[in-house]
Amino acid sequence: MGLECLAVTRDSQSVQTLKQAAEKLFIALEVCRAVNSGREVLLSEKYDGVIVDCDDLQGGLDLLQELRRTPSNKTSVSFAMLNGSTTTKKAFEMGANFVLQKPLLPLTTLRCFSAAFGQMTRERRRYFRVPVEMAVTLIFERAEIRATATNLSEGGMAIKFRGKLPNDGVPTVQFTLPTTNNSLETKADLAWADESGHAGLRFMNLTQLSKEHLERWLSTRMEAAWLV
Repeated sequence: MGLECLAVTRDSQSVQTLKQAAEKLFIALEVCRAVNSGREVLLSEKYDGVIVDCDDLQGGLDLLQELRRTPSNKTSVSFAMLNGSTTTKKAFEMGANFVLQKPLLPLTTLRCFSAAFGQMTRERRRYFRVPVEMAVTLIFERAEIRATATNLSEGGMAIKFRGKLPNDGVPTVQFTLPTTNNSLETKADLAWADESGHAGLRFMNLTQLSKEHLERWLSTRMEAAWLV
């Protein structure tokens, strides 16, 4: 599945221009025509980009500001559509990453989406989780635990294991990325654990080389998922 954006606007002409630009970059565009419905969607769904009609939609500017407080979309790339009432400076101060001035022009809109594409892709990769069945070694101060990773992301992994995890400090995590010879080793913080032998680990202090290996591996899996 490719990148996904939400546009909150009732401006049909702007929607048409946005869709044309999005299609050229294989970005799926969903449209909400009211602030209330847009707010509800943003509370329950995750989008790579959010476009808000700030000047011609009542409550639009408030929605742009609220975006950074929504659990699902606080880090989404945001676009402010302006029509003279709000300054570009004000839009940036309220959380916008990009600004689109009305009336939207096809070439300008495409250039804006193209400029934002890399940032949206990085954001997608940041929370993108790949299901895996991967051997992991956890090295604690006084014990070594064998576990299996069930998903892997840029920031950490979920694991399953037998027994109990030692309570003696931050473990070192060792694993090899599936289908590669790239072995990674990093400290990890225990984000959560349950009584059924499952836990979440948050990576700490990945080396630059390990980051590059992991980002490249995730990007390949993400591109494959987009083609499905």
